[in-house]
Parts: sequence; structure tokens; C-alpha cells
Amino acid sequence: MPASSVPDIVVGRLPLYLRALSQMTTEGKEVTSSQELGERLGISSAQIRKDLSQFGEFGKQGTGYAIPFLADQLRRILRVKSIWDVALVGVGDLGRAVAHYAGFVDRGYRIVALYDNDPRKIGEQIGSFTIMDSATMVSNIRSREIHVAMLAVPASDAQQVSARLIEAGVRAILCYAPTSIVVPDTVHVQYIDPVLHLQRMTYYLG
Repeated sequence: MPASSVPDIVVGRLPLYLRALSQMTTEGKEVTSSQELGERLGISSAQIRKDLSQFGEFGKQGTGYAIPFLADQLRRILRVKSIWDVALVGVGDLGRAVAHYAGFVDRGYRIVALYDNDPRKIGEQIGSFTIMDSATMVSNIRSREIHVAMLAVPASDAQQVSARLIEAGVRAILCYAPTSIVVPDTVHVQYIDPVLHLQRMTYYLG
């Protein structure tokens, strides 16, 4: 099924299914069911079956899903069977934490370049990386054919920086800045703003 015909909310649940399957694998499980997945994730078994049916038939009635097979198919659908190179822009407190996070590679992503516009940070070593001047970002990202970026800059800079990333050929941006950015239809943006999630949670505490 073409990616554009699958609702984004369905795509957003696929990584949750893959994470649960990966956890089951570490537990030594080989077979699961939509019921078991649903109990782990708080999603109805009917919803899980409906989501997966958007992409094909992966299980058998009465026998459930073979975990290695379903996990492999989800990695294929999500295009994480190979490793994506990622550029990180903004190396403040949040950017440093992201740069040090070790959980990207085994889930399909590898940070390969760090950029900042603060002269005090340029040239600094973060692990195996040297922070580069964001003035060189467009040519550097383009020459390395990096198509995924993480944006950890102040909200006031997010639109300008994202425009430069798009100029460099980036087609997917994970934005940590607490703002919305305007991008062409050919570029996909996901937002991570902890305050939004906190506000959503505290609604239920009344």
C-alpha cells in the first residue's frame, strides 16, 4: 500500500509494536498475538489487527504472529532495516544528551554530524564527534547525502535552521524546539515537546 494512503496515526503506532516485539524477543518469546500485544501497549487487539492489515497479512488465525517475522516486516515497512545517517543541529544541554544517547543505532539511526553556531562550542569534542560550524552545514550535509536531521535549537531559530536543512537535502526533521515549523509537502516533521505531553497528562489529574 502506498505510504500516502496509510493514516499517519497508524504509522505512529508501528514503532510501538516493533518495540514491544523487540522486548518479547529479549524475553525469549517466539510467538505472540494481537491480544498479548494489546495488553502490553494498552491498544485493543482489533486496532492492532486493523493497523497491520494495512500492510498485508502477517499472522494466522489461531496461531498468532511469529515474532521474528513480524518484527522484520515492521522494520522493512518503517525502512529501518538499514542504518540512516542523522545530522544533529544544536549542541546545548539537550543536544549533548541526544548526542550521548546510545539507543539510536540498534533501532536504525546513527548520528554522524554535530553542528552549532556558538564559537565557544565549535571544534569541541563530544565523544567521537567534533562540533562543526553550522555555517558549513548546507554543503557538508549535501556532500554526505544525509536526509534525516534532529533540531535542538531555540524556538526562535527553528524555522531558519530547518530551511537550511531542507536546502541541504534533508527530507525528515525531528524537532525538539517548542514551536511549529513550515516545510514543503516533501519534507516530514515530527515534534518532541515534553511540556505538551505534561499538559496532556495533567488534564486527567483533576
